[in-house]
Formats: sequence, C-alpha cells, structure tokens
Amino acid sequence: MNVLQINSSARTTGSHSTRLAGDIVQRLGDATLTVRDLGKNPLPALDEAALGALFTPADQRSPAQAARVAQDDALIAEVQAADVLVLGVPMYNFGVPAALKNWIDAIARAGVTFKYTDKGPIGLLTGKKVYIALARGGIYRDTPADSQVPYLKSVLGFLGMTDVQFFYAEGLAMGPEAEKKALASATTQIDAALGETVAA
Repeated sequence: MNVLQINSSARTTGSHSTRLAGDIVQRLGDATLTVRDLGKNPLPALDEAALGALFTPADQRSPAQAARVAQDDALIAEVQAADVLVLGVPMYNFGVPAALKNWIDAIARAGVTFKYTDKGPIGLLTGKKVYIALARGGIYRDTPADSQVPYLKSVLGFLGMTDVQFFYAEGLAMGPEAEKKALASATTQIDAALGETVAA
C-alpha cells in the first residue's frame, strides 16, 4: 500500500493537524509512505507564468517553463501512485491554507487528473481512500461557517476521489482544557475508524 501524507500547516513544529495526520498514518500499518510538508517546502501559486507554461506545447517550452511543469508533474505522479491520501488541514480564516490550495491547483490538470466529456467532467484519480484531519481554533462542524469540508469534498470528488473521511479537532484555541478535549475527541474518532495504534 502506498500512502501519501500532505501536511498543510504553516507551522513546521507543534502543528495539531500534522500530528493527527501522523496518527492516522500510524494506524494504517505496513505501507510505503511519502510525506509532503507544504510548510517546510511551499509550492508556488498558480500565476500567469505557470499558466503560460501549462498552455505552451511541451516542445516549445522554455527551460523555465519546462521546469515549472515538471514540478507539477511530480506532484501529480505522487497522487497517482498513492492508494491512500492523508491530509492534515488547519483552518485559516475559515478556509484551507493557501499552501494546500497551491497543491490542489498543481494536481488539478485537465486531461491528466480530470477530463471534460459531453456528459460532464470525469475525475481520473479514482480508487483512492482519503483521510483528512481538520484542526480548528473554534467549533464549526456542520455549521454554515465550515467552508472547508464542502470545498474539499467538491474538489477531491471532481478529481475522482470520492471516498473521503474527516476527523475533527475543534475548539483548540478555547483554552487548555478545550484543547485537551479536542485532541482526545479527534483521537477517539481516528481509533473508531482505524483501530488503536499498535503502541497504545
């Protein structure tokens, strides 16, 4: 089994979402693990230069354009090779981190990870399980303020990844007791879905 872990927190240490993503990976047992930490190694935004590179035929790209496309090609290959994706996602200003959006923009490519047909778009990244650890300072689950879950379900589903499960750690900024309770709740959710870690 190939597992791809995506850490999207801006924190390189002390991130709750990264820790919970790691907890999920631990419970998956024997696997080949690839970790991409977007805080430590941020990706460039989708800008005019990137669009220019993508829409230039491969044999006409400049060296800089070829390098830009090759970077996204490597990210797409990681997802294509993965049987399971594990995402650590904190909430920043009611949305996903910009680093995660940059990753999504990099892997969403027409004709490669999705295609348009006369019956509508079809996702090409199928047959994968996705686990997402959400870390929030407040409590937003099942409220109109939670834009993360609908967005992630929509964009991942568009790419063909429809088997998505969320784990919630909420109220992390509401004091030490609330933080402790939130992390315990997330661990309980993970245990219920995947079983307790071997070390437990």
